[in-house]
Amino acid sequence: MSQEKTRKRFIAGATCPECKAQDSIMLYFENNVEKLQCVECDYKDTQSQTDVSSAGQSSADVIGVFKP
Repeated sequence: MSQEKTRKRFIAGATCPECKAQDSIMLYFENNVEKLQCVECDYKDTQSQTDVSSAGQSSADVIGVFKP
């Protein structure tokens, strides 16, 4: 019985759209879907990979994309 550990990262400076708490949003991928979750109020949001790609390409503020 092997479980893959999901890597979760906090987004510095992000504000939760529900409870307005700052630095409480974590980002992780589950089944190739990007998910956001607030650790304060349990707010959740999801984006498909195509939504993520199109949002990143249309932003003029993005200097570069880091792919480890």
